[in-house]
Amino acid sequence: MKKAIGLLGGTFDPIHIGHLRPAIALLERLNLAEVRLLPNYIPPHKVPPDSAPEHRLAMVQLAADYTPKLVVDARELKRNRPSYTVETLIELRKELPDTPLCFLMGMDSLCSLNRWHRWQELLEYAHLVVSHRPGWQPDFNPTINTLYQVHGTTDGGQLQRRLGGCIYLFDNPQLDISSTQIRNCIRLGNNPQYLLPEPVINYVREKRLYQSPVL
Repeated sequence: MKKAIGLLGGTFDPIHIGHLRPAIALLERLNLAEVRLLPNYIPPHKVPPDSAPEHRLAMVQLAADYTPKLVVDARELKRNRPSYTVETLIELRKELPDTPLCFLMGMDSLCSLNRWHRWQELLEYAHLVVSHRPGWQPDFNPTINTLYQVHGTTDGGQLQRRLGGCIYLFDNPQLDISSTQIRNCIRLGNNPQYLLPEPVINYVREKRLYQSPVL
């Protein structure tokens, strides 16, 4: 069996250190071969992205180039329709039949997982690695509580020994940063330095992304 890889999806509008630091922490804690960044075309559970797919992809690529063992997987941007995680996992499992897949998500996503498209199938193709705040107890609904009782593990080694099927809670450092906050910062003409990788800031400035409309 090959070394596990991580998968981190998101709108990335723009990608920022709140995305990247947890990805790096998980990469190191779980000894992953890499973490793939999967920008969504249209996220099913959020408002449409502010910037065009080509800009979001370019920013994710700049961040990955700046960060060892982060790579870009643009398959969801090529679908031109809402991005469903289960479809991506099915594709990846066919391409990587001997590689454990670790899909990274926040605790808020796990708590609402039973509202995801074909959510019951996710663990057939991957592990779910869930970031949460240290000392914070999740408030699972009965459906998710049952799912966690069956699939939950505290043994990170299982994520390398099995292709999928585990839910692993990871108490990684949480940064209170959001893409919305950063977009508002830029629209107000404020400096987003240290919230984004330097190459991403330069791209945002060059392309004049997230600027207030000229009246």
